[in-house]
Amino acid sequence: MTTIVPNADVPQTGSVLVIGSITCDLTSFSERLPQPGETVLGNSFTMVLGGKGANQALAAARAGSAVSLIGSVGDDSFSELVLGTLAEEHINTDHVLRGEGPTGIAHIRVDASAENDIVMIPLANTLLSPEHVRESLAAPGLDAAVALIQLEIPHDSALEAAKGCKARGITVVLDPAPAPEAPLDEEFWAHVDIVTPNETEARLMTGISVTDQESAAEAGRWFTDRGVSRAVVTLAGSGAVVVERLGGKDDKTTEVSLCKPFKVTAVDTTAAGDAFAGTLGSALAEGLEWELALRRAMAGGALAVTVAGASPSLPHRDTVDQFLARN
Repeated sequence: MTTIVPNADVPQTGSVLVIGSITCDLTSFSERLPQPGETVLGNSFTMVLGGKGANQALAAARAGSAVSLIGSVGDDSFSELVLGTLAEEHINTDHVLRGEGPTGIAHIRVDASAENDIVMIPLANTLLSPEHVRESLAAPGLDAAVALIQLEIPHDSALEAAKGCKARGITVVLDPAPAPEAPLDEEFWAHVDIVTPNETEARLMTGISVTDQESAAEAGRWFTDRGVSRAVVTLAGSGAVVVERLGGKDDKTTEVSLCKPFKVTAVDTTAAGDAFAGTLGSALAEGLEWELALRRAMAGGALAVTVAGASPSLPHRDTVDQFLARN
């Protein structure tokens, strides 16, 4: 195994551990998306590192954190591409499984209005077992202030990651994407500090239709009622609603606040949520106060939609700093 050293060109701002998916993203861009049975001519095509786990690791590393990634890839040519990119970004991949078979793939289509649709095929990501997660978390030297977890890996592995990180005093941030078809084990929520669903994910998980700030707050309380300390329901161009649990275990008192959005021109929204999560994790690992960390995350997500592609759109720390200085 080769330990990746932190990027000397980026000031280190705390350590982040990511447990999640790794894919190769195949993205086509066209004026509009085809109707069923229709063929349209596209404008361009990219093939880059992707997967919510890898994207969030990349976002946290570019934000300045020392990052380790627990995940799984195959033994095909796509694995060489994704591992090569992770190495270039100085992300520790010592605990990434190298299994037999194909690496995960995401097929992404983006139209001229920046809307997209995605088919994610997990493949090697299904090999990320609870046992591997448990063994990785117990490895000497693998520690972090913040852990970022998503749901493109087996749910029992995500639960093991949340339990193991929480037991070690690591702040657990869950991006519940893709929203599970079946409810997550109720035990899951006791091990999550922060959850960051968008409107669709919040609706699918809570049964509450999120159409405005009031309904977003209602959905956020669904999570805090189950033990989560903060629920951040992102509303795309309308900002984010934060529901914070103020009381103890049996006290459901909450405080609701709105984080206003930044105005940008969207090109591709594919990795906006990953930019948000990775930037948030890095800011929290740095020790920033919640309001400042959330504002940096909102800036990271806003900047990501202004660039085409997933991993190419994830902003660097100095870009976020300059954007915040202008806004």
